Amino acid sequence: MTVEETPESVAQALQHALVGEALPDSFTLLGREWSLHRGVFPSTLSAATEVLASIVPYPSGGSFLEVGCGTGVISVTAALTGCTSVTALDINDKAVANTAANAERHGVSDRMRVLHSDMYAGLNPSDRFDVIFWNVPWTYVEDDFSLSTDLHSAVFDPGYRGQARYLAGAPEHLSDGGRLLLGTADLGDRERLDAVAAQSGMRVELLRRVRRIEEVRVMEYHLLELHAK
Repeated sequence: MTVEETPESVAQALQHALVGEALPDSFTLLGREWSLHRGVFPSTLSAATEVLASIVPYPSGGSFLEVGCGTGVISVTAALTGCTSVTALDINDKAVANTAANAERHGVSDRMRVLHSDMYAGLNPSDRFDVIFWNVPWTYVEDDFSLSTDLHSAVFDPGYRGQARYLAGAPEHLSDGGRLLLGTADLGDRERLDAVAAQSGMRVELLRRVRRIEEVRVMEYHLLELHAK
């Protein structure tokens, strides 16, 4: 079932990352300690990062691109899991610094490139990857919704324009046989995503679903793969 999360409820979650003297500068996830910079969406506000980092099929010995890297948990995990080349992108410069700090903290800076980038804009035209992944901001809002803070883009995707750009631009950066993946949840608008994919000549396949009991409700996280029709 498709459920649309209200902007008001998501805004409450954002407050945890924007205000409060007690916000920690680190957190534990996947058995590791991670640095957390102020102004970056915390990877522990939901189970999404933990779940998706655990089920993404990282290309061991290959190249991995993460769009919207945030604190860098998934990109660093990709490097630790055996990817020889990892590129992490984020539109929030604070997230870029946070990911770089966690790459250094876990000793994978030599295998990682972290770029401040609006979608694929920071890449070289010749860059190709075996896997491209984005844990998308699944909360649907209308086209005219204002992204008034850096963190809004981590949870809101007005009109799903960001996801449309993600799908449209990915083929230029996929290696032969490369895989295009997307992480979302049952709070997202799957029918709208299917329509966006169809506009890019793609179909959506559900690879994995994982249910977690969270503070307010049982969440169901989805790992999706996009295929050319």
